[in-house]
Amino acid sequence: MIFTPYGLGELSLPNRIVMAPMTRSRAADGNVPTPLMAEYYAQRASAGLIISEGTQISQQGQGFAWTPGLHNEEQVAGWRLVTDAVHAAGGRMFAQLWHVGRISHTSLQPDDAAPVSSSALVSPGVKVYIDPDGRGPQHGSGEFVQHSEPRALLKDEIASVAQDFADAASNALKAGFDGVEIHGANGYLITQFIDSQANTRSDDYGGSLPNRLRFLREVTEAVIGVVGRHRVGVRLSPLASHRGLVDDTPLATYLGAAKVLDELGVAYLHIAEPDQEDVPDMPTAFKEALRLVFSGTLMFAGKYTLSRAEAALEAGWADLIAFGRPFIANPDLPARFREGWPLRDAERSHFFGGTDVGFTDYSNFQQS
Repeated sequence: MIFTPYGLGELSLPNRIVMAPMTRSRAADGNVPTPLMAEYYAQRASAGLIISEGTQISQQGQGFAWTPGLHNEEQVAGWRLVTDAVHAAGGRMFAQLWHVGRISHTSLQPDDAAPVSSSALVSPGVKVYIDPDGRGPQHGSGEFVQHSEPRALLKDEIASVAQDFADAASNALKAGFDGVEIHGANGYLITQFIDSQANTRSDDYGGSLPNRLRFLREVTEAVIGVVGRHRVGVRLSPLASHRGLVDDTPLATYLGAAKVLDELGVAYLHIAEPDQEDVPDMPTAFKEALRLVFSGTLMFAGKYTLSRAEAALEAGWADLIAFGRPFIANPDLPARFREGWPLRDAERSHFFGGTDVGFTDYSNFQQS
C-alpha cells in the first residue's frame, strides 16, 4: 500500500513515503541555501513528498547555526535552486516554516537580543547549536550550548509573528515550493503556547485550552490567507517531551488542536511521534481518535520501518508515513524498500554542519 499513489491537495504523490524535515545546518552566510543543498534534496526526489528542513521565518525565529531562512530575497533565490532541482528530478517539496521561540541563543538573535516565547521560562539542559568561532558550516565546528533566557512576547507583538509566518509562506511560493508546513512541534514557539507547563500567560493566549490554541489558529489562518488551505500542512508532537515541554493533558490538548486545524481545512496534519527508544509508542487509540476529529490527510513520523508503515496504512489511521534518518544515508529509500535492499546507517558525526561528506556522498554506494 505504501507504493500506491496518493492525492494531496492539487498534488499527485507517486507513493506514500514522505521525507521528514531534518535540520542539517549547511546553509551559507546569511542563512542562504546552497547548490550543495539542491543536490542533497534532488537525490531524494523519489519520495512521494519532501518536507524541507526547518526554515526560519525571521532572524528572531532562528535557533541553530547555519539553518536556512525564508525572509529575504537572497534566501528565496537560494531555495529556488533547490526546488528547481527537486522538480527537475520529478519530486514535490513543501517548506517547513519555523520559529524556535525560546530555543535559541542571543548570538543568533538580532542585536544579541533575548529569544522570545509565550512566557519567560528557561528549560535547564536544553541546548542549541551555535557557531562560537564564526568559521562557517564547512568546518563543522558548531557547539551545543544552553539556550538563552527568553522574554515573553508582548500581546501586541504576537500578530507580527503570525504575519512573519505568512510572509515566509509567500516567499516559499516565490521560491517554487509546492506548499508549506507550519512547524508546531518539538518544543518550538507554537508548542510553547500550546503546552500548559510552558505557558504561564494570563491574557487571551494563556490559561484555557482555547486560549493556548489561539496562536496556532492565528498563524494557520494567516498562512492559509496567503497560500490557500490546500497548500498548508501542520506538524504537531502530542506526546513528545522535546526541549523541556510538558502538557498536563496532552491527548485532550492535541485532539483539541486537531479539531481547530480541521475547522480551518488544512491539507494535512503531520504527527511526530516520540522516537526515543526508551519512550513508549503513541497509543493506537489516540491515532484512531485523531482520524475521527480530523478529516484531512494524516501523516505520521517516528521509528517507522517498512513493515510498521504498511501496518499503519492498512489499519486506516494513517495516509502517509514520513521517514527521517533513513533518508540521510539512503537517498533512494523508496527503491530500497521496494526491492528489499539493505539500508545503510547514517554517520551521526556529519548530521550538523560540514561539507558533502555524510550529506550528498551517500549516493555513491552500491545497491546489494
